[in-house]
Amino acid sequence: MSHRSDQPATSAPGDASAGAPTHWVLTLSCPDRPGIVHAVSGLLAGLDGNITESQQFGDAGTGLFFMRVQVTAAAPRAELESGLRALEGEFGLAWTLDVVGRPVRTLVMGSTAAHCLNDLAFRQRSEALPVELVAVVSNHTVLEPLAQFYGIDFHHVPVTAATRAEAEARLLALVEELDVELVVLARYMQILSDDLCRALAGRVINIHHSFLPSFKGAKPYHQAHDRGVKLIGATAHYVTGDLDEGPIIEQDVERVDHTHGVEALVALGQDVERRALARAVRWHAEHRVLLDGHRTIVFR
Repeated sequence: MSHRSDQPATSAPGDASAGAPTHWVLTLSCPDRPGIVHAVSGLLAGLDGNITESQQFGDAGTGLFFMRVQVTAAAPRAELESGLRALEGEFGLAWTLDVVGRPVRTLVMGSTAAHCLNDLAFRQRSEALPVELVAVVSNHTVLEPLAQFYGIDFHHVPVTAATRAEAEARLLALVEELDVELVVLARYMQILSDDLCRALAGRVINIHHSFLPSFKGAKPYHQAHDRGVKLIGATAHYVTGDLDEGPIIEQDVERVDHTHGVEALVALGQDVERRALARAVRWHAEHRVLLDGHRTIVFR
């Protein structure tokens, strides 16, 4: 099974390469069987690692085992990776190894709505959201002043039926050029092609209102108001070729009643969207989300 070893962008205080302890985060999945936790913890203990956080889950439905461990160790990355590779053959591990808190290089895509982009940029600046927003890509220019305010490079990539392939090629070029690890669709009102979804599988998070699929198309809040909904919400999920049906990371809701007009529903809905998306991005960046087929395992 495949694995990924995420390298820190720069050598930080406490980096194992300098001989001082480094705080690592290890995630893994494999077919469930006895001895996995013992083998992993034994490997880390053998390298004088001190486990600071550990969570695991066995999915009886799929027969898979999932684990997330944070460990402080002075051993070089190469030794940790060598030990994990030794377990691959025995247990069929798929694993990732990264430095706790390393900012994940993130590209945000939006159209005209600014609330999700503004929230992510503010959280990165004020709350140490573990991402580095390296670019904003939009099919409009409305968000350019906001990106400039936060010092984020802005790229205007118009999209029409005739230029969609060219626009997606430009996006992939930016992902490669900027070493982007995560793409966030922050109310980006364009559908990504199947080819693009496959190219960025597991690396794109989208936010949409939970009215879908009940209220599709234009003006969903108007449709919801007309039907007299009692709950509004939002869903953050990974993007797949199936529209709005990718593995769900987080959902949030607010209760409403007959006194809420359309404008009030829109305002509440935007707040719910911000909260759900911020949590999903944080959990992804902290390696707390593991894919389990069409579902996710989220170690909060």
